Amino acid sequence: MYEHAPHSRFPLSRRGSRHRAVAVVTAVAAGVMAAGALAPTAAFAGGRPDTVQSGLNALVKDDGMPAALASVKGRDGRTRTYTAGVGDLTTGAKVPMDGQIRAGSNTKTFTAVVVLQLVAEGKLALDAPVDTYLPGLLRGDGIDGRTITIRQLLQHTSGLPEYMDAPALSDFTAIQYRYFEPRDLLDGALAQKARFPAGTGWEYSNTNYIVAGLLIQKVTGRPVGEEITKRVIDRVGLRHTYFPVPGDTGIHEAHPQGYYRSSPDAPPIDYTGMDSSMAWATGAIVSTNTDLLSFFAALLDGRLLPAAQLAEMRTTVPAELLGPGVRYGLGLQSRPLSCGGLSWGHGGTSPGYRSRNGVTDDGRAAAITVTTIPDAVGAQHMADTLDAALCR
Repeated sequence: MYEHAPHSRFPLSRRGSRHRAVAVVTAVAAGVMAAGALAPTAAFAGGRPDTVQSGLNALVKDDGMPAALASVKGRDGRTRTYTAGVGDLTTGAKVPMDGQIRAGSNTKTFTAVVVLQLVAEGKLALDAPVDTYLPGLLRGDGIDGRTITIRQLLQHTSGLPEYMDAPALSDFTAIQYRYFEPRDLLDGALAQKARFPAGTGWEYSNTNYIVAGLLIQKVTGRPVGEEITKRVIDRVGLRHTYFPVPGDTGIHEAHPQGYYRSSPDAPPIDYTGMDSSMAWATGAIVSTNTDLLSFFAALLDGRLLPAAQLAEMRTTVPAELLGPGVRYGLGLQSRPLSCGGLSWGHGGTSPGYRSRNGVTDDGRAAAITVTTIPDAVGAQHMADTLDAALCR
């Protein structure tokens, strides 16, 4: 699916400050779903405990995650994989090592890469209005595609309202297997008022990447999933990553089950299978932690974009609603590390999974996934474990 951050506008003229915030609670408190099986805490030479395994164990034991998975690439270039908990609450099956997960809003980075490749090819202009390519598409209360640029879509500075706030998407349990056309999703956003005039603030909105997907289809004449597969997934050899085709509701390879709660006290719903059309170009991709790290490493290494477009992607604005010190580029986030420097990545959430990841310029990388949406405390514990993995 997507990240669905609480609405908050950060004026670009006041870097790092929050102009206003209207909280919309969309994360679901997980609760303790099962005791789960905790992996033994690994140790490095000399008996020092493995902080990553300890962090995953705590996410299961203390934060109620059914399962937690991680992949970590250290300074030595070696990738280590970890699991904790159980992969299936019904059967008690083990968590598959580096199992496939719904990658959620990590999809945005894939989509942004394709848009920027088209910019490099001269088929799109980054600072051109959306109306240049999709005339008349964006019209509404304070919404005008003649004043919203492609850059603003990719950086969440367009002011477009959140399509996930539409009534049709208010109950995930009712739409788990429902198919949506991209225009259905966009219409749910256009029925709302613009959050702010284009270019005057920052606010995370999945709607931006629905429009980006429509732009890709308009200029290439091909489905967005095909373009992402050809231009990104196949290009860097992501063997366990795919963009689901219409009607494909399952996960192809070994995976932990994903669980959703409609309220903190509600029983968990197995949300592993779903029609990912509700997420489309903003969050449909299925991947693994290790494949996601390979993707972000290839991106930062310049294997997917020319230098000019990669520099644009890494040009950021404040986005601290996503975390202290977080900044947002064009489909790419930077986060400060406790040990100094930055990690680059994105992260994503679907009703059954949440993932967080980061890659550093010196080659360190880590990705963590849990199999339900954590509450605020659990989300912070995920962030702390990711930071520890990158800084150890």
